[in-house]
Amino acid sequence: MRTVVVLPAAVLLLLTTASCFHDGMLPNGDFELGPKPSDMKGTQVINRSAIPNWELSGFVEYIKSGQKQGDMLLVVPAGKFAIRLGNEASIKQRLRLIKGMYYSLTFSAARTCAQDERLNISAAPDWGVIPIQTVYSSYGWDLYAWAFQAETEVVEVVIHNPGVEEDPACGPLIDAVAMRALYPPRPTNKNVLKNGGFEEGPLVLPNSTTGVLIPPFIEDDHSPLPGWMVESLKAVKYIDIEHFSVPQGRRAIELVAGKESAIAQVAPAIAGKTYVLSFAVGDASNACKGSMIVEAFAGRDTLKVPYESRGTGGFKRAAMRFVATSNRTRVMFYSTFYAMRSDDFSSLCGPVIDDVKLLSVRKP
Repeated sequence: MRTVVVLPAAVLLLLTTASCFHDGMLPNGDFELGPKPSDMKGTQVINRSAIPNWELSGFVEYIKSGQKQGDMLLVVPAGKFAIRLGNEASIKQRLRLIKGMYYSLTFSAARTCAQDERLNISAAPDWGVIPIQTVYSSYGWDLYAWAFQAETEVVEVVIHNPGVEEDPACGPLIDAVAMRALYPPRPTNKNVLKNGGFEEGPLVLPNSTTGVLIPPFIEDDHSPLPGWMVESLKAVKYIDIEHFSVPQGRRAIELVAGKESAIAQVAPAIAGKTYVLSFAVGDASNACKGSMIVEAFAGRDTLKVPYESRGTGGFKRAAMRFVATSNRTRVMFYSTFYAMRSDDFSSLCGPVIDDVKLLSVRKP
């Protein structure tokens, strides 16, 4: 006998309105499909379902590239349209995902009026706060990544502006919302560290030339860079070989905010055993010129690696030997100095690290 299961109407509605997700841009993630004129009041969208594939809440504006706000020209990074979230406004989309899988959300954001703008990102029960007050590029737009674990097959992804500005319409611009599944790597007999080459990480949009900012680890439960934590006040930048110079493989990390831009991992070790930490230091071929120093920490030991950058690509290798003092060894990197790109003097940049390996030393 066949058993017939009758689902509640609310569950049926949730399943039928959820988009089946594959790596890449979310359905209408670039907001190029916009509202009808009848759903608009000036730039404000007055119908919560007017933008295809999205559900809106609060004061949401539909912005066209080149639109003016006072003396400011609003620029859209991808395509011709973006949205702006006013005070307590949000956008959300339902997606069908693989339960238990980790995902990384990538999106473009730009602040407009406020100096201390931030965004709440959630995929229940995971949530995080991403500060966007620091502008890392001269474009005004930056790509950010945030990660979560899907605890159900249908997940609501929400981007919310918790701001309380005097002008309720004032708020960040959002565009190019994309996502990819993450496959957390494991330690191997060739590397005690996980994801030492940074090959596993957030989606880098094909038409993006700025790299992806990974915000401080304290802001979210799961890192969009599996295995690594961003233990600092500022973000680190995830770069790809398609747009930058990368020492090894296809991905690397650029330390863009001096000592405020640190990356770390806690690895298993055997107390009293000798280990070697090796890594590559270079530049991203993005006009980041000058004297750089990467400081590496492992256990109680420190190594400073100077690198003279011409801003045209290149790297050098470094290694440090240390004795583990406990069964868990913390490895961390940061840049000693702040740096700015020499071709615009307003984009933060810094040394690149890649191909990080941690191996025990066998006794002769």
